[in-house]
Amino acid sequence: MNQNPSDDAAQPLRSFPPQDIDTYSLEFIGSGGGYFRVWIVNLLLQCMTLGIYTPWARRRTAQYFYNHTLVAGSPLEFTGSLRKMVLGFVLLILLYLTYSIASSTGQALAVLLFFLAGAVLAPFFWRNAMRFRLNATRWRGLRWQFVASWREVYLASWPLFVLPLVCWGVVAGLLVLSPDVFETHTTSTSAIRGLLGLGLVLVAAALCYTGTDYNYKRLLVLRAQLGAERGRWKLGYMDFAKVWLVAAAMLVLGLVSLLVLLVLLVSLALFSERAKTMGLPSSLESLSPGWSVATTMLFVGISILAVILATVPARAYRDARMFQIMWNNIGLGRVARFQCRLSMVRYILLRIKNTLLALLTLGFYRPFARVSEYRMKLESVSMHVQGHVEQVADAMLRQQPGGLGDALADAAGLELFG
Repeated sequence: MNQNPSDDAAQPLRSFPPQDIDTYSLEFIGSGGGYFRVWIVNLLLQCMTLGIYTPWARRRTAQYFYNHTLVAGSPLEFTGSLRKMVLGFVLLILLYLTYSIASSTGQALAVLLFFLAGAVLAPFFWRNAMRFRLNATRWRGLRWQFVASWREVYLASWPLFVLPLVCWGVVAGLLVLSPDVFETHTTSTSAIRGLLGLGLVLVAAALCYTGTDYNYKRLLVLRAQLGAERGRWKLGYMDFAKVWLVAAAMLVLGLVSLLVLLVLLVSLALFSERAKTMGLPSSLESLSPGWSVATTMLFVGISILAVILATVPARAYRDARMFQIMWNNIGLGRVARFQCRLSMVRYILLRIKNTLLALLTLGFYRPFARVSEYRMKLESVSMHVQGHVEQVADAMLRQQPGGLGDALADAAGLELFG
């Protein structure tokens, strides 16, 4: 009896015995020096062309990281169309210039319409960007696809539309309860209500942001497709919320510690000034006015750097923990699953070191920092494949959809690659 060829292509992926599992560690074979050469050329050309070279720079950066990333011994490929990247970049520039002109000429209605249009079109641009990123990714001849429908994307974007309604509701409620809340001279009761309203808006903004982030990442995984296999997702919203809560607590702790240190330094300065008025010897008496200005500027600069460094652990934890829980809870159909062994402490220490070196080198260490962080993340991930990877890849290659419809869908994509 003759069998349908498409049925033959679909069978091998589900015929491997469960115990036949191959494990592969992801690898990065690039180097900080190699990426620095790409980065410095991109930077110089962007400066010389006043930013016009940006799409070419992004494409070269993507190609470098893709070509040096090995999955089961085979490199990734970035095949994104430069024409689409340039068109997307030009579109963003035109939108920005139009908004700037409307804002500078005092056209309040036009600015409001831009904000509303931005909220409505944000899911549109996100879907096109994700389509472009995945469709431009190749591995062993296989092309990733993003097959989410417009309806799914806009349903996942509901927090974006809820937040403006919450803000308007809070403002309207404050105006009803305390008409003088936005005036220069206001009562203490109105001020307290205003602070409570601001807190409510901030909480709503945080919830909507984390909700949008969760919905988009979930949709991206579930609607990503390689061959005939789609992504698997096991995370809940609270898994995301816990990461953000811990990161927020770390951020507050870092800023409070910095504030305490600042109070101690100011107290020391005040004590020194008091000692001078009491006739006690003080080193501040010998400072010239010019030196005092230089000292003040140095103090301000150090304070800014201290704030940056105080926020680094929280941001590093959020990035590392989100990366870890994502890769530990996603898979590809019944073909592959992933495991992440990223160390939170090591990554936070690496981020602190990289931030200090980037500041000390005026940003020239940034390429080396990016490579080291990317390598630590990537090489903490292992892929467990049900069956031998050559057989699985060949079977998925035969399943890979194509045709005119897919080509037309690709042609409609716009690029926002970061």
